[in-house]
Amino acid sequence: MVFSSLNRTFAPMNIEPIAHFRSPLTSKFGVPRQAGIVPELRGEIVFEPEYRNADALRGLDQFDYLWIIWGFSENIKDSGGKPPLLGRFGGAKPTVRPPLLGGNERRGVWATRSPFRPNNLGLSSVCIERIEDGVIHVLGADLMDGTPIFDIKPYLEYVDSHTGVRSGFVDERKWQRLEVVMADELLAQFTKNDQQALLSLLAEDPRPQYHDDAQRVYGLPFAGRDVRFRVDGQRLEVVEVRTCT
Repeated sequence: MVFSSLNRTFAPMNIEPIAHFRSPLTSKFGVPRQAGIVPELRGEIVFEPEYRNADALRGLDQFDYLWIIWGFSENIKDSGGKPPLLGRFGGAKPTVRPPLLGGNERRGVWATRSPFRPNNLGLSSVCIERIEDGVIHVLGADLMDGTPIFDIKPYLEYVDSHTGVRSGFVDERKWQRLEVVMADELLAQFTKNDQQALLSLLAEDPRPQYHDDAQRVYGLPFAGRDVRFRVDGQRLEVVEVRTCT
């Protein structure tokens, strides 16, 4: 079968993961809403066996940043294996409510970075920490554990970086980080590498932005533990850390 559009003919394309992501974040809840806003957060790109080829990584260690093309796999799981938000727009809706800076106003999906998109594809720029034994160790990713990765490309400053540009509705809203209060004995349950990442994740406020209940306790799965917290105004307090079962 072929598809014709604008007088061009295209053969269907099947894409399969070349790798999967490894992260201390094992659920969508708490994942940074953009890459780079929690630069301490460590993760790994682990290639599938057929793509574990040292030659394919040759020269990548000379770059500081990387583009990742990946899939919103949890959207499919949450919808019972069917495309989410079924409608007339390629399986998605043409307008969405941006979860962080958009408030409650609907915006065109192409004007947002909403995860609910016709093709469920994500794009992130992450920092390369090191490459070791064929695994790419990165910092600042906004991917949860197990995310499929379809392609990677080096970040090029001279074409990928643009300063002094407009950013639409994002320019109108400034995000304030929360004050995080966490007892030393609770924080000590995590490795030093994970401690700062966890505090930064909490400061970004993992809750849906329409939630405003100071008594509600939330759970953030992180590094094999369930971090329980509540938020009152601009203050987030960690009340308990449980072992995930």
